[in-house]
Amino acid sequence: MLMLLVLGIQVKCFHEIITIGYRVYHSYDLPWFRTLSWYFLLCVNYFFYGETVADYFATFVQREEQLQFLIRYHRFISFALYLAGFCMFVLSLVKKHYRLQFYMFAWTHVTLLITVTQSHLVIQNLFEGMIWFLVPISSVICNDITAYLFGFFFGRTPLIKLSPKKTWEGFIGGFFSTVVFGFIAAYVLSKYQYFVCPVEYRSDVNSFVTECEPSELFQLQTYSLPPFLKAVLRQERVSLYPFQIHSIALSTFASLIGPFGGFFASGFKRAFKIKDFANTIPGHGGIMDRFDCQYLMATFVHVYITSFIRGPNPSKVLQQLLVLQPEQQLNIYKTLKTHLIEKGILQPALKV
Repeated sequence: MLMLLVLGIQVKCFHEIITIGYRVYHSYDLPWFRTLSWYFLLCVNYFFYGETVADYFATFVQREEQLQFLIRYHRFISFALYLAGFCMFVLSLVKKHYRLQFYMFAWTHVTLLITVTQSHLVIQNLFEGMIWFLVPISSVICNDITAYLFGFFFGRTPLIKLSPKKTWEGFIGGFFSTVVFGFIAAYVLSKYQYFVCPVEYRSDVNSFVTECEPSELFQLQTYSLPPFLKAVLRQERVSLYPFQIHSIALSTFASLIGPFGGFFASGFKRAFKIKDFANTIPGHGGIMDRFDCQYLMATFVHVYITSFIRGPNPSKVLQQLLVLQPEQQLNIYKTLKTHLIEKGILQPALKV
């Protein structure tokens, strides 16, 4: 359901940005502009969701012959679909509108980069564990709320010309509040397997499961406090989940860098002299107005996981092994057995 929610938000954000382009240039009567834009959205989603199916539903795909064909040739099919759209664009070129049509071609592709690519990263984060989905998103929301409150009550110093109502007091207050919130949220969520275990598809029960032995990241560890904190807290050691330390990095990005996604969106709207991306939410603008910071946050979380967190995934390796031919599986078994015997983990079989 969360994957469908992300897909729905992505499609609506894409629609809002493409509609702005169409409103600006609709008087030029560009052929196939909106049709091709939606076609490219379909192609890119087919590619990314196909990659997700291949990665996380391998055992299910193995049982379905039609799906095996689609997965085996997935990238070729995706490329062929994109080429069809590319050729349609070339055939739609009108002599007096060449430059404008290429502007809109670039507009569509940049929109795809902003919405589809980054929403795919949200789904990748989700499969690492619900906690990697909930903490970053809630941190951005917390920063928006607390920055507004601090700015409303204490704001005096303007922060940036693109957003005249933003203040340094709100920016700094939002930072400290978000770090505290993220630290507490990480502590609460780290207690539950449902939030910390990677989401896996189990073919035997035909559903997703979130059961595992939590990694060291989500097991309480004892840390020695630095001298200045010992004096304040009057204790030398403290028990924390390691993820709480990582939450500080996530919250820091959400509060210091995340708002620049909003500033970027503000500059974009000023360039086209519009107040909001749409009027989907009365009084709050469009969906893109609410998620401009979330996309930037999702990219950071994905990069952070791949750089500092993710290691080899035994479940994913096993799924890949199960789709191999029996001869290939047997060769891998023999190689692994030899390797474990050499390391002394397994005892060599006694010869009779």
